[in-house]
Amino acid sequence: MPEHFDLLIRNGTCVLPWGVEETDVGVRHGRIAALGVAGAATADQTVDATGLHVLPGLIDPHVHLRDPGDTAVESIPTGTRAAVLGGLAAVFDMPNTAPAITDAGRLAWKQDYVERESWCDIGLYVGGTKQNIPELEKLELGRGVCGIKIFAGSSTGDLLVEDDEHLERVMRSGRRRIAYHSEDEYRLQDRKRMFQRGDPHRRHMEWRDVECAFLGTRRLMALARATGRPAHILHVSTAEELAYLQGFRDIATCEVLLNHLTQVAPDCYDRLEGFGVMNPPIRGPDVREACWRAINDGTVDIVGSDHAPHSREKKLLPWPDCPAGLTGVQTIVPVMLNHVNAGRLSLGRMVDLMCAGPARVYGVLGKGRLAAGYDADFTLVDMKKQRRIEETWIVSPCGWTPFAGMDIVGWPVATIVRGQAVMREDEVLGAPIGKLVRFIDTGRPE
Repeated sequence: MPEHFDLLIRNGTCVLPWGVEETDVGVRHGRIAALGVAGAATADQTVDATGLHVLPGLIDPHVHLRDPGDTAVESIPTGTRAAVLGGLAAVFDMPNTAPAITDAGRLAWKQDYVERESWCDIGLYVGGTKQNIPELEKLELGRGVCGIKIFAGSSTGDLLVEDDEHLERVMRSGRRRIAYHSEDEYRLQDRKRMFQRGDPHRRHMEWRDVECAFLGTRRLMALARATGRPAHILHVSTAEELAYLQGFRDIATCEVLLNHLTQVAPDCYDRLEGFGVMNPPIRGPDVREACWRAINDGTVDIVGSDHAPHSREKKLLPWPDCPAGLTGVQTIVPVMLNHVNAGRLSLGRMVDLMCAGPARVYGVLGKGRLAAGYDADFTLVDMKKQRRIEETWIVSPCGWTPFAGMDIVGWPVATIVRGQAVMREDEVLGAPIGKLVRFIDTGRPE
């Protein structure tokens, strides 16, 4: 009797852990049941992926969905809708909301909320503060928690742990990998007086200079080495950090943002003004080149968007009153596919950076690769499709993207989460089905 599946993906080119192959994928009960399926097999639903590449469901491990906060800018429902439209099957949401996710009560509220409202699967960061250090070792084990987030340099929100004494105490409370915003707060504040309101937006990269980031990372690596606590340095933005971190591969992983791979100063500030301001800042072409070298020599573990929306009105304010942060959750996949087509990295390396990398760094269970038994998360992409990114396509309520007008080759055409299609050809399907991502030590079997 022929095998029967809930879902069959036929005729696609699959990006597998061991290479790229044309094979069919069978799904049962939300998980991959077979790679390579007999022609006689049947299914409740069949997707013809002729001419398409079938990727593991892509993950953006660095988003700020601003929920709780200002729903006129972003929310869990709108941000995850943007994610699936852009080809993402999971996102990890940052804790610097209003109020911030820093205690068991707020975490419990958000755990319940996201499983009602999210269109894709979601992991949650817990924010570390000087006040909640004793609770961090318990909070990091919460259901769906991808890790603790520490702001060692100030950015959006009021989370800040800037001094070595408290940073070391954080590292000694728990054992999972900690994600850091690495800038030296003391240097930031010392340099702030050198600038004034109304200065050109390009002064942002002068204020938050290379040494701000590099000094912050050197301090964190010294403490991580002393305590033995694994570290993950978010949005690395300097050639110096990338070279330095190669000496800490036993204790540290790192992320580079799409923006630092794509945009370059001073053009981004002259052209976009406040819509090019983010922390750490976009820098010159030498940094972009260094980021690509680090992508292709394996230094970088993850690429993320750091989706951090603000209202258009606030981004139009003079520097430095315009808040730092750019949108990206809906555009990261198309822009990365465009980089693949431009020859800057292989499709397999992109999958490593956006699937296997996040799974490895954060200890994800059941996601990150096309393999039997793994969640049936898929991103189907048309590597030949040409399209221009337009703000009319953006569904985040803030309504803007720094990539508006960019011509793209390569586009996500379907997103499948645990065997259920949630996006096909720019249409979001059904109702929200998102669940909390399972992690080592925190995952609960279904």
